[in-house]
Amino acid sequence: MRPSGLTVCLCQCLLVPFMVGRFTKAESRPTDIKPAQFGKSYSGSIDRNIEEVYAFNYTSIPGKVDALRVFVMSNSDDMEFPLLFVVRQQKGVLSWQVPLVFRGYYQRTYTYQDVSRTLCPTNPEGQTQPAEQFMYIDIASMAPSSVQYELMVTRLLDFELQTNVPFNFSASPSQPQYFLYTFPEEVDSVLVKGRSLDAYPCAVVSAQDITCPVYDLDHNVEFNGVYQSMTKNIAITIQRKDFPKGQFYIVFVIKPEDYTCGGSVPESASAGGHTWNLKRVKHIEVTVVPSIKNMVYIHATLLCFLFFLIFYLGAFLVFFVHHFRLQKRGLNINGSPDEGEGTVAASHPITTRTPEGSSYGAIDESRQRSGRPPPPIPRPRVYSDSSVDEESDFDGIPEMESDKNVIRAKTFLYVSDLSVKDRRTISKKYKIYFWNIITIAVFYALPVIQLVITYQTVVNVTGNQDICYYNFLCAHPLGVLSAFNNILSNMGHVLLGFLFLLIVLRRDLLHRSLMEAKDVYATEYGIPKHFGLFYTMGIALTMEGVLSACYHVCPNYSNFQFDTSFMYMIAGLCMLKLYQTRHPDINASAYAAYASFALVIFLAVLGVVFGKDNWWFWVIFSIIHVVGSLALSTHIYYMGRFKIDVTNADFGIFRRIFQILYTDCVQQCSRPMYMDRMILLIVGNIFNWFFAIFGLVYRPRDFASYLLGIFICNLLLYLAFYIIMKLRSSEKIQPLPLFCIVVTAGVWAAALYFFFQTLSSWEETPAQSREKNRECIVMHFFDDHDIWHFLSATAMFFSFLVLLTLDDDLDDVRRDKIPVF
Repeated sequence: MRPSGLTVCLCQCLLVPFMVGRFTKAESRPTDIKPAQFGKSYSGSIDRNIEEVYAFNYTSIPGKVDALRVFVMSNSDDMEFPLLFVVRQQKGVLSWQVPLVFRGYYQRTYTYQDVSRTLCPTNPEGQTQPAEQFMYIDIASMAPSSVQYELMVTRLLDFELQTNVPFNFSASPSQPQYFLYTFPEEVDSVLVKGRSLDAYPCAVVSAQDITCPVYDLDHNVEFNGVYQSMTKNIAITIQRKDFPKGQFYIVFVIKPEDYTCGGSVPESASAGGHTWNLKRVKHIEVTVVPSIKNMVYIHATLLCFLFFLIFYLGAFLVFFVHHFRLQKRGLNINGSPDEGEGTVAASHPITTRTPEGSSYGAIDESRQRSGRPPPPIPRPRVYSDSSVDEESDFDGIPEMESDKNVIRAKTFLYVSDLSVKDRRTISKKYKIYFWNIITIAVFYALPVIQLVITYQTVVNVTGNQDICYYNFLCAHPLGVLSAFNNILSNMGHVLLGFLFLLIVLRRDLLHRSLMEAKDVYATEYGIPKHFGLFYTMGIALTMEGVLSACYHVCPNYSNFQFDTSFMYMIAGLCMLKLYQTRHPDINASAYAAYASFALVIFLAVLGVVFGKDNWWFWVIFSIIHVVGSLALSTHIYYMGRFKIDVTNADFGIFRRIFQILYTDCVQQCSRPMYMDRMILLIVGNIFNWFFAIFGLVYRPRDFASYLLGIFICNLLLYLAFYIIMKLRSSEKIQPLPLFCIVVTAGVWAAALYFFFQTLSSWEETPAQSREKNRECIVMHFFDDHDIWHFLSATAMFFSFLVLLTLDDDLDDVRRDKIPVF
């Protein structure tokens, strides 16, 4: 039978006084409430039978923040019976124990007998009159024997930080510090800069809203606000919109060990390691400075676009000057059908010359035509068959196959020997590069954009600014973006890539008009014009800007390959274009080229993930590097005639290899059959073997940059060889390509200078990376790396122009007079 509610109530009323009495008599311990004063030290001893309470009262002044700091110390290091301190204020309670215990990585334990904590200010909002405040500090312990303690409470006079005024202080793991900052009326954003002469001990700096409690211990400092780890430098941009009250706390917490900042845990550190604990005091200087104003954003954006629009104006000026010169001379760009096939009017202009006097079009304008066309070049019969495999490396026509090896085996080859395939087939083959790179760009860029947006969202939600490796001293946020300046500076790649596409399109249209007019000079003279790779290079330059901007949304270890993927492709495409110039019939197919690029990017990812400490990766990569260099060298040396036919079980290849090596290396050891190519390939292999040995011995941590360096060095070596051979063949370099070469060399030198001004490094911890951070150098908005973006985009644009215009001097030369090298 259940008791009624009235019965239960009567029982409770009778039992409560009785139980309270028993508890008061048997379980209570004497409590001594002592009035106390600020700045005075108090000491005593307590045990499980004694509890002491210190009472403080003070008057708060309107408009002034009262912050109190409590210092306690005990001689006991017994973690089973710690000394307990409880601070009771008007709106909150704060408690801790002594010894204060911190746990590090690998379950190491660190104890501290002296603790100092700043109490959360309790000034009532809207207070207009002085008000009396009370605070109580309870000291208790369950220790069976007496425990000694010391207590002192002080009022902080420098709790509020002033704008542009440095403030110096010290902190330790058990004595964290935090300060208040209030936004001035005209300031919407500030930069909190912290500096320490010593890298260690490691610290965490947090900016938190003015709420209680303040998270100022190692295990909870990351619970609120935004934070960064610190060795020597920190820089946190704080915006007023994130703190509606216009105030925030800057919290400095010292880590019990340095693992977070990249330091090692000393072997002597163990539980109760007092000697280790005493060393963990960090001296810090903090300064709060206003961030740049909104007008600086506008001016910097306009400067960025204006700088690159100058290139557009220069290009259009060249176009209009050329167009004006054509109109002035009354020249007709269309061929006259009355003059018969293969002829043009005597006044027919076959060029677009620049004001500098260099050829900017298909053929030099100084060449004036007579009524009779020049004789055609003797060449093998060209077949045009719809059944030709347009994607194949080599034409599948049997008649051509019978003559191809004979032609390419000649000691001295000319462009006419390697441009016998149908032009339409070759053009379609090179256009595949263009369409494929667009497909690759779309499928590559969309996941990248999604990923970096997710990274940025995580940074904004969690406040963990250690996720991204910015130059925090020059990182200007805009909206959800943390470093808008690093993204804006990549616009140069996009704008100049689009401009290069326009220049290539104009050349392409001029060449098409000549081909439609059956112009003999367009079909039989000069380097064969195929623009597919040029279009591809323009798209690659544009996508480099897009993906570099994506990387700089949140640069870190896991997405660095986004910034370099299209750099590999640009270097590879430039080498392919150089080779295609005089080998139009035997260049690699788009599918083979992109498969090679995919392999390179795959190796780059493996290098980033496994290349730091795994020697086996470097052994495998070095073998692949050397073997790949030798295979490519063989293909280049024998003009594509050295080919293994696996599908037909062509085991006779080994016999042919022996015969070729015997012929070239034994019978003609004194002089190789193709001396120029042999010199290039020997030097190239020396460079590549050097890189392979260097990587195997030193194993650089930045594998992506190491791999990019291999590509760039090979490209520069091939370009230098091409220019030298061009001059050796008595060919000229016209003013425009010469100007582009000089500008390219100068801009690349300046760009590399700024590139090596390392401002951050994802190879290290975030705290160590911030030691490299530097102030802005242009308009208080752009840093050294932004200047690298500007200059590298410019240098790549002029490099493309070099490849586009380098052989303009050959537009009047018959193809059977242009040597292959």
